[in-house]
Amino acid sequence: MPAMKRPIIRFGHDDIGDWVATLSCGHLQHVRHTPPFINRPWITTETGRKSKIGKMLNCVRCDKLELPDSFIPYKKTPIFTEESLPTSLKNDHSTKAGVWAKIIVTEGKLRYRVDTLETDVELSLGKSGIVVPEVLHSVVPLGMVRFFVEFYKEPDRPT
Repeated sequence: MPAMKRPIIRFGHDDIGDWVATLSCGHLQHVRHTPPFINRPWITTETGRKSKIGKMLNCVRCDKLELPDSFIPYKKTPIFTEESLPTSLKNDHSTKAGVWAKIIVTEGKLRYRVDTLETDVELSLGKSGIVVPEVLHSVVPLGMVRFFVEFYKEPDRPT
């Protein structure tokens, strides 16, 4: 599976005080300095941390299509059917930076493709699709279908 690279946007601490990087996707990734196993002396100083803002890290949670735990829903589309589905959704398109989405099928089946992540799955009632920010994806109805898209963001992020 391809690696989804995301830039570091800020640093903070986890519940036990270890350093974590927040990636542009909203996922957190530990960036410990624990020699001899992990050597990251730059994490121990503010100057060192600032020098790593924008550095790309592989986000294994994006690779697995995992919605960040702290993200909240903030809007959703109307119900689409095989007849009302906009053509633009059948073609490759993406959400903007920091915006995740969940494709929720209420009736029928929908094909969901994310070529970058080598994903091609059938969505149905009870099996939703997760949309990763800024990653091209498309959907195709598999016969009669009813679905909507719910969008998610960080709680403090403006819409």
